[in-house]
Amino acid sequence: MVRLVCVVQGVYYLMRGLWPLVSMDTFVAVTGPKTDLWLVDAVSVLVTVLASVLLFAAARHQITSAIWLLAIASAAALMVVESFYALRGVIWAVHLLDAVLEVGLIALWIIALFRARHAVTGGAPRHPHPVR
Repeated sequence: MVRLVCVVQGVYYLMRGLWPLVSMDTFVAVTGPKTDLWLVDAVSVLVTVLASVLLFAAARHQITSAIWLLAIASAAALMVVESFYALRGVIWAVHLLDAVLEVGLIALWIIALFRARHAVTGGAPRHPHPVR
């Protein structure tokens, strides 16, 4: 399931990152007017880079703790920024939809990582020292 979540987030970020780069007009029509299009481009390129890393890690079956930290932290950062500015009316409220999707991605990672850990430990609690 961890690999599936990595792929889902990677594909979502790839679509999200490429959209403004491919068609700024449709992106602005849906998400609202922007004063600094260079900033939209910069965020889009960074989100596309995140997508590439996630998809590469999933394809190579190398989803390390660094990868899931990157995935969860990226989703959290995007969620916080979009929520903050959308709730203050700086950007259109449609960005709250993406914030909700980011929360969903975080939840999927937590569930997947919990299940993976549970499968490794066989459901037995892990103790740092033997229980006496």
